[in-house]
Amino acid sequence: MIPKTYNEVIDLGDGRSISIETGKLAKQSHGSVVVQSGNCMLLCTIVSNYKAADVDFLPLTVDYREKFASAGRFPGGFFKREARPSDGEVLTMRIVDRVLRPLFPKDYHSETQLMIQMMSYDDSITPDALVGIAASTAIQLSDIPFECPISEVRVGRIDGELVLNPSLAQLKESDIDMIIGASEDSVMMVEGEMKEISEEEMVEAIKFAHEAIKVQCQAQKKLVAQVGKKEQREYEPEPQDLELEEKVNSMVYDKVYEVAKQGSSKKERGSAFSEIKEALMAEFSEKELEEKKDLISKYYSKTEKNAVRNLTLEEGLRLDGRKTDEIRPIWCEIDYLPSTHGSGIFTRGETQVLSTVTLGTSRDANIIDMPSLEGEERFYLHYNFPPFSTGEARPLRGTSRREVGHGNLAQRALKGMIPEDCPYTVRVVSEVLESNGSSSMATVCSGTLALMDAGVQIKKPVSGIAMGLITDAESGKYAVLSDILGDEDHLGDMDFKVTGTADGITACQMDIKVKGLSYEILTKALVQAKDGRLHILDKLVETIDTPNTEVKSHAPKIVTTILPGDLIGAFIGSGGKNIQDLQADTNTTIVINENEDGEGVVEILGTDQEGIDKVLKAIESLQFKPEVGERYEVKVIKLLDFGAVVEYTEAPGNEVLLHVSELAWERTENVTDVVNLGDIIEVKYFGFDPRTKKEKVSRKALLEKPEGYQERPPRSDRGGKPRSSQRRDHRRRD
Repeated sequence: MIPKTYNEVIDLGDGRSISIETGKLAKQSHGSVVVQSGNCMLLCTIVSNYKAADVDFLPLTVDYREKFASAGRFPGGFFKREARPSDGEVLTMRIVDRVLRPLFPKDYHSETQLMIQMMSYDDSITPDALVGIAASTAIQLSDIPFECPISEVRVGRIDGELVLNPSLAQLKESDIDMIIGASEDSVMMVEGEMKEISEEEMVEAIKFAHEAIKVQCQAQKKLVAQVGKKEQREYEPEPQDLELEEKVNSMVYDKVYEVAKQGSSKKERGSAFSEIKEALMAEFSEKELEEKKDLISKYYSKTEKNAVRNLTLEEGLRLDGRKTDEIRPIWCEIDYLPSTHGSGIFTRGETQVLSTVTLGTSRDANIIDMPSLEGEERFYLHYNFPPFSTGEARPLRGTSRREVGHGNLAQRALKGMIPEDCPYTVRVVSEVLESNGSSSMATVCSGTLALMDAGVQIKKPVSGIAMGLITDAESGKYAVLSDILGDEDHLGDMDFKVTGTADGITACQMDIKVKGLSYEILTKALVQAKDGRLHILDKLVETIDTPNTEVKSHAPKIVTTILPGDLIGAFIGSGGKNIQDLQADTNTTIVINENEDGEGVVEILGTDQEGIDKVLKAIESLQFKPEVGERYEVKVIKLLDFGAVVEYTEAPGNEVLLHVSELAWERTENVTDVVNLGDIIEVKYFGFDPRTKKEKVSRKALLEKPEGYQERPPRSDRGGKPRSSQRRDHRRRD
């Protein structure tokens, strides 16, 4: 029997819509929904264990996968099966997780798994714009405790007009690419890249997205009403002891406040806070600690957080002694690593990043192979965050989702500044050496330095800053914090990172943890961020104000030239022999790609200019076309019984046969009577001989005829038949 299904449709305008449907698929999950826009279909399910895990946090897993079958394709690789998630899938997981996680109850600790799968692909739909509504609807259809519906949309801007959920084709024309996540009441997440837009334009785009999200949240409520709202499950909350909480607060609040007020370093501050906590624990008996140690630790952390927040709100001071809009001391250095193609160190307070740049050919491009996106990146950035950067020792388990996300943010910040005609594939690697607040923004800054040091002609330098926010709903007080510390990230109400040039924003990532943040506060925070960005930008420019005019002597130079399509095969040679021999002889790397016109785009990469010039000369030689009637200098490179093979000295490798009859006016019995191997002579070019169907050159045409010389008539005019006719007659007689 076909199950009953429930459906709601959201009109996006321009004939586009989103449908959310439940009741047909994956009914053993605790909540499931199929979201469809065009031919793009996502299946989202959620399951949460009824028994809490023995942890003090929410063990939530968000998993997003794109099935190759959804686009009618086979997976690449040997096993022909979807395996580890791609970076694109990881980034989609992150934008969902960041919105959902804060909306679960803080004391809900059950293992929870949310899975989103793209089951059908449409090249006019970007699936990551649908994952938010899919995730939220699945949760709303379950009995899992959750605060309210949310959704996420993508915003573009084409010719000054904002567009909701633009297609990939539209995004190529857009100067904004942002994904915004929100509930009906509050914006909660913003991530994207822009082409140097203003702060006001960014806020306008967020408002535009929020209005669309409100409609999508209402649609979820209507679907749930059709199905029938399930009662939220009961779960065992964390134990509370208000009397103990008050006792802990009274015992340590003033002490914590005084330590926070001293403006010490991370290490000194951490040591002082640890001493306060140890002294607090010593005030309790062994029995009390055995029963309530976890609660005491929890209440201490809450007190510490409140004390630090109040210090900032009441006195405008921060943990390291700075004012709210003050940037930590900065120092920079370039060309630190002697063997890399470019390097830059950026140190801001207790955060330090060393970035490197490597230059290569199109063969070194980063290949993207996803069902929803195929192509390659000629500029890409990798971010590494080792445990020693925070003074920790922990297992290394491959690239983390955080590393993928932070690297992507820095890449988006910088990529718009790489010139369209940059001949290189450029790889930037960020090595975080110290971290206490926004290593991703330090990556943007060190990446800018390294690119300019490498001689990449970036359009403008880019800087980045991480901002924070502390608010008090009762008093209405708030403080916007510039260049936040790691601790301020944890205790604040907003963490947003903004990157840009002197002329506008190039990328952003924002997580808002407080409800109902006004656009007035958001705008003020963005304006304050601009002041911080420009201050940091000045420090970068003091170190290096323009890109180096040339790449380093040990770095590869790259030259690009065009080769006619009909000559590509001759240049490569049988089995690639010609090009391989040329690479070995010139110590270069040669890459040929075919353009839309069928021409060969030849990339020549090498550290030695002489080798590059030699390759260019070979390409020129291949394209050399002698003109009829002109004289050319040639070199004898091979001797045959019936002539000599010569090559044009101005086009080595371009060969032609000089027939024995064209060596001299006199009859030549032996080729060596006139020329020898290695001789340089002059010849006249006659073009293609219609009789022989070959190119004809002549040495004798440049010599004076001997006195009394008589032309021999053609063989057919000497009486009798040509030899070919005579042979035919013999065959007939036989």
